[in-house]
Parts: sequence; C-alpha cells; structure tokens
Amino acid sequence: MRVAIVDALSTSRYLPGELRLHGIECVHVRSPFPDPHFAPDLSEFVECLGSDGGVEETAAQLRRLGVGFVVAGTESGVEFGDLLSVALGTPANGMERPQARRNKYEMVLALRDAGVPHAATIVSRDAGEIVAWAEDEAGWPIVLKPVASAGTDHVVCCSSAAEVRSAYELIVSATDRFGLPNTVVLAQEFLEGAEYFVNTVSRDGRHRTAEVWRYYKRRVRGGYVIFDHHEPIDPDDPDGQRVEQYTRRVLDALEIRNAAGHSEVMLTRRGPILVECGARLGGGQVPEINMRCLGMSQMHLQVLAIAKPDEFERLPEVAYALRERPRHVSLINPLEEGVVPGDEALAAIRALPSYAHTVMAHPAGSPIPRTIDVATQPGFVYLISEDREQILADYRTLREIEEDYLYDPGRVPATA
Repeated sequence: MRVAIVDALSTSRYLPGELRLHGIECVHVRSPFPDPHFAPDLSEFVECLGSDGGVEETAAQLRRLGVGFVVAGTESGVEFGDLLSVALGTPANGMERPQARRNKYEMVLALRDAGVPHAATIVSRDAGEIVAWAEDEAGWPIVLKPVASAGTDHVVCCSSAAEVRSAYELIVSATDRFGLPNTVVLAQEFLEGAEYFVNTVSRDGRHRTAEVWRYYKRRVRGGYVIFDHHEPIDPDDPDGQRVEQYTRRVLDALEIRNAAGHSEVMLTRRGPILVECGARLGGGQVPEINMRCLGMSQMHLQVLAIAKPDEFERLPEVAYALRERPRHVSLINPLEEGVVPGDEALAAIRALPSYAHTVMAHPAGSPIPRTIDVATQPGFVYLISEDREQILADYRTLREIEEDYLYDPGRVPATA
C-alpha cells in the first residue's frame, strides 16, 4: 500500500519518513489552493501530483499508483483529501456535510444539529449587521475572523462598533491564508475561560487522543489574538478530561472518522465550547519532543492508524502520559520590521537551563513583519524541566531577549 498526502506541510512533513519504516511509500498531492506560506519537502515522495485534472483524474492516478489511504497534510488539503478518499473508496470521513470540516459557520451548525454545545455565531456581508448582533444579542466583546482560514489569520477581538467596522474592512479587503477572497466575515461570541487543544486520530470512527494542551494566548496591538505558549495537561486532570470527552462529541458531529483532528476548545462557565476544529494534524509539532515528554505523538498515532490499525485500536482512548513537562513558546516579533535571528542572536536562548529545541519558520536574516498571527511568528522554542520555576524564569528571560534585541541585528550584544 501507498499513502497519498495532500499538501504535506507543517507536522505532516514527518509522515513519509515514519511510514517508510513500516514499508509504506508516499505520494504527494498538491491541492487546488495550498498554503502559500510554506513549501513542502518533496524529497521523501515516490511521486508528486497536481490537482489540475480535478478529483476523478487525480484519483485515477492514485489508483494506478496503488494508494490505499489519503491524508490531509494541512488545512488546505482537508476538502480535496476527503473527495479523493471517497473517489478511491479508501477509509474516509462522513460526507453528509463535509463543508462543516472547513467552513466555521457550517461547523457550528453541525454541532447545533447534533446537540453539542457551541458558540453563538453569525456570518455576514454587512458590518452593521454584526454590530447590531453584538449590541442586541451577543454582547461585547466579540471575535471576528474569516470563515474558512487557519493559523489565527485575521482573528480580531472587537469591543466596540468602531473596532468591528475596522476589523470587518480589514478582513474583506484581504484574502485568507490560502489566497482566496474573504467574501463574508464570521463573528462569534467572546468565549471566556481556559483554552485547550486536543489532538486526536480516528480510524473507522474510533478516536484516540494523542495529547491535551492548555493554550495561553495574548492580544496584541490591533486587537489580534496570537499564541503565546502552551503546556500539556495530565490525563488525570478533571478539566482536561471534560474537554477531551467533549471533543469526542465534536469529532462525531463533524463526521471525522478516518483522519487526525486538531480541536481548540474553551472551558467556559457553561462547560466546554468549541472554538474550531481542523480535520488534520495539529501544526507546530516536533514529534520527538512529544514522544520524549508524552510517550506519544499525533504523527506517530496517525502512522499506527494507517500501518497497524489493529494495534491502533488496542490503544487506550487517551493514549499519552505526562512523563516530562515541556512549555512550547511561540516566538513573537514586536518590531514593525524585524529580521529572523541567526545563531549568534539565539545563543542566549539556547543557553537557558531548560532550553530543549528551536524551530524557525524562515532562514536567518529573512525579513519578518510584526507578529499578528501564526504566519508572522518567527518560530517556536521548547523549554523542558520538572522545575516549574525554572521554566517560568527562562520564559521571562526569553521574552526580555525578544524585546531587547532578538529581531534587530543592529542591537545584538557582542557577547550574545
């Protein structure tokens, strides 16, 4: 058997190498609208296909190549991957309402129809309608975002009519992360509480949880909401268990039956509420760190679901344990015009006692704008220590280094 990966970006870039260890070769498929911010590494693939011929022609090519499983490598591959799975007759997700796995408004409607608690949400082509909805129903603040993007793209928190109108114009005048025009804007109630993400893999409708982490986000100038850091939750944590069980209801409502899932959930006063769910691997992962700290990674779990489904099914529903305590710290550039730091600038971060790993999104010296979403985050750092105070101290030092000089080569100390 061979596996097709549609848009093998972010975490899915690790799949071909791991699948090869199980004797499985991979074919790459470029979706009609791949994420333009990243380029896939195609060196591990035996064949690389486009999608210009449409679903049927691409499926025919995959059939000739012996493909028996299709994976959405990232958000842009979800819809085309679903269609290819159905055309090939390989393990697939449910297709009663496949748009609910990409369109965030349809996602909310699917939860509603399944009786799953959900956020108050509207979509509109009129900023005035959104303002009236906030004033008459939702209350302030509210969150505006594109209806089918990813990576915190143009996610803006608004506390007034003026802020809504400004954010609305910003969104509709731009394309989404995949280069498609934003013709409508989605508005949601502001969910207060602790935010988590749950990474899962499903095979034939049976779900296994690879990890549960708690998010810590921040608002930056302009109302943008960005990732700050996140930490894993012990499987025995009661709040984490509530979120994990709720996520299973979300997966069923969205018909995620043969795919990875990345679900972001807010634990509010009325219980867990979905922020959004992606039917693909979660981004920004380093599987070796997950295996070290949790004994499992979502990528390895996806491989088991493909290569050894019987072994996958024998795993407990929650398939990880907290062995070490990592903190995933998103790098944040505060400068309007910054530069990706090189080894010299990063030396002080690598010298931190709890430092474990760095991933940079672009080569050293590349220009980068102020961080307002995932696409403009320079990279991320893992801190790992059983001493929580050490992690906190190192985190604070890292943020000070960012503010002082990290993205300004003219200010890097000679001893850095």
